[in-house]
Amino acid sequence: MGFISYYFHWSAEEVMALDHASRRRWCEEISAINSSLNPSSTKKGKEKSILEFGRK
Repeated sequence: MGFISYYFHWSAEEVMALDHASRRRWCEEISAINSSLNPSSTKKGKEKSILEFGRK
């Protein structure tokens, strides 16, 4: 929720009004925008999506 609010400047009420699938889609969209604007120099050459953090 904070991820979407931070990047789109939406209130908590606006973000919570979205269903889970919509919040997830917006996180994917924001991650894609960030990746295209800020290519990473990691060994794989690709930044992780916010949805990949915490996965092993």
